[in-house]
Amino acid sequence: MSKPDSIKKELSARLLSRLSPWREAAGWRIAFSGGLDSTVLLHLLADLSRHESLPALHALHIHHGLQAGAQSWPAHCRRVCQILDVPLQVISVEVQSGPSLEQAAREARYAAFSEVLLEDEVLLTAQHRDDQAETLLFRLLRGAGVRGLAAMPFERELGLGRLLRPLLDESRERLEAYAREQGLSWVEDPSNENSRFSRNYLRHRVMPLLISRWPQASASMSRTASHLAEAQTLLTELAEEDLAHASTESPFDWLNIPSLALAPLEALSAARQRNALRHWLGGRTRLPDTDHWAGWDSLRDAGPDGRPIWRLADGQLHRAQGRIWWLSGVWMRNVSGTQTWDIAEDPLALPGNGQLSFVGEPPRGGLHVHYRQGGEMMNLPERGRRDLKRLLNEGGVPVFLRGRLPLLYRGETLLAVASLPGLDADPRGDWRLHWTPPTNDQSLS
Repeated sequence: MSKPDSIKKELSARLLSRLSPWREAAGWRIAFSGGLDSTVLLHLLADLSRHESLPALHALHIHHGLQAGAQSWPAHCRRVCQILDVPLQVISVEVQSGPSLEQAAREARYAAFSEVLLEDEVLLTAQHRDDQAETLLFRLLRGAGVRGLAAMPFERELGLGRLLRPLLDESRERLEAYAREQGLSWVEDPSNENSRFSRNYLRHRVMPLLISRWPQASASMSRTASHLAEAQTLLTELAEEDLAHASTESPFDWLNIPSLALAPLEALSAARQRNALRHWLGGRTRLPDTDHWAGWDSLRDAGPDGRPIWRLADGQLHRAQGRIWWLSGVWMRNVSGTQTWDIAEDPLALPGNGQLSFVGEPPRGGLHVHYRQGGEMMNLPERGRRDLKRLLNEGGVPVFLRGRLPLLYRGETLLAVASLPGLDADPRGDWRLHWTPPTNDQSLS
């Protein structure tokens, strides 16, 4: 039996030790829901700040407004923070409807945290060992891979700062004992008792059965998550090594489209290929499930005349000129039409397709910009009249790019193809047509 206040001493010492690398952070923000776990975390930190030199503490309460009882929670959080002398910021968010209310609420919550977190600040959340065990079990039942089964990391990037989970090695039972020892009060979310939600079903129906047979189940599962996190670290290092060999230069690097050389990937085993691509695609799209990886096999094994496309949740992977190319955002939308170009307007904004400009003295009179329709011809010095399609083939221009290349005309005469060496300049060298491609800023964390 613990002596009075001994739990406080033990938890405080372990918490301070885990957070020691971040003692010089610009600030510590505490995700404060008003529930048991975050109340314990806030109370521990407020107490430590009275006799330790810590970064400034600020509490953040995210108000989802999903149920009537939640309307009183911000007021409760204000009272607690006033007692503990910790500033509180309440942020209201709108939860988008979807198949999983839990997931939608989580996404809204972390989006709000990310927006408010300043550079070099740390967000502290109160997930504990039992939460980690439930996460592992939940993801195991969904067929997650090593990355998913590593469950919740102790530390990760969030917005301009870092997210830390300093209670991840503590049990729910230990936190409850601390709360009662200190006479703390907290709110109870009634939705936590609703076993219709998958996490609650595991918490109230499955985990008690496992613990009745294996009392150390939560600790063992949390430890397994740590082992898997370590394994994922090794897989990440291997992926970065493999990707370094495939991250070669391309004649079209100026497009700023992510791409990889295919040959170094093909030399790897199938498992290493998938590992490297998971790492490369991880920040760009939601990753495919096991069955959908057949799309990679089809793209990789297509013949030289094929134009394979692997369609993923947030973009497409194309194969062209011995490379794979990631297209998303604006690159997924077609461009068309004609624009008249008064040279007083330089650069010329192209709707959905970046901008055009001249380097040197621009040509005069009757200029307009088109996109390929097929059948275009171009006069070249010492080569005469040539089919544009053949010229693009000679230049190794990827098929996905050809329809976006701005074509400069005077009347019916094709003067230049923007940014393609040999096709982008006046024969006398008076000017060159420069295309700044659209910025593809679509990405995921």
